[in-house]
Amino acid sequence: MAPMRSAEYSLEHQREMLAIARGAILHGLEHQCPPVLELHALPAPLRQVRATFVTLTRNGSLRGCVGSLEPQRPLAEDLVRNAFDTAFADPRFPPVTIAELSALDVEISVLSPLRVLAVESEAQLLDVIRPFEDGLVLDDGQRRATFLPKVWDSLSEPAAFLTELKRKAGMPGDDWPDSLRVLRYHTETFCEREVPAS
Repeated sequence: MAPMRSAEYSLEHQREMLAIARGAILHGLEHQCPPVLELHALPAPLRQVRATFVTLTRNGSLRGCVGSLEPQRPLAEDLVRNAFDTAFADPRFPPVTIAELSALDVEISVLSPLRVLAVESEAQLLDVIRPFEDGLVLDDGQRRATFLPKVWDSLSEPAAFLTELKRKAGMPGDDWPDSLRVLRYHTETFCEREVPAS
């Protein structure tokens, strides 16, 4: 499992974020739309503008994952939107049903700011990439793809990680466009099965 950086969010804040994400899914099942939050009632860290990903798993298997790479709105609002889209708008999966809700595990990743890596070739990138720590974005202006740091759990070799990320972006294996930008980020990640109840 990817190593954790020093926790930015307390257990209480993690519990609240997980409750917000699960609540957005339940609201979606009942009303077919995401809920509207009262931001003023939330603690300050949840009102900061941050980018997040929400992942759903069922019995250890992926059930949906949608997120934001660029911070665009308050963290809690980003969670609501991404939790709703993960449950009902991930094109790889059918919409979540009420019958399976109790079997789903919610995981949240809060992203650090994206940092451009000054690399001009795949070999240079492989020299500076940090396995089990870095999330990566490949962006050539027309194609863009990312892998969260937790993907290292299933693709632990840097070359394999990069090959699969390029495939996800629709880039041939030996392709390295002059316009390609590589961005690095890390995440603080936590999930319901690992965060103790209050």
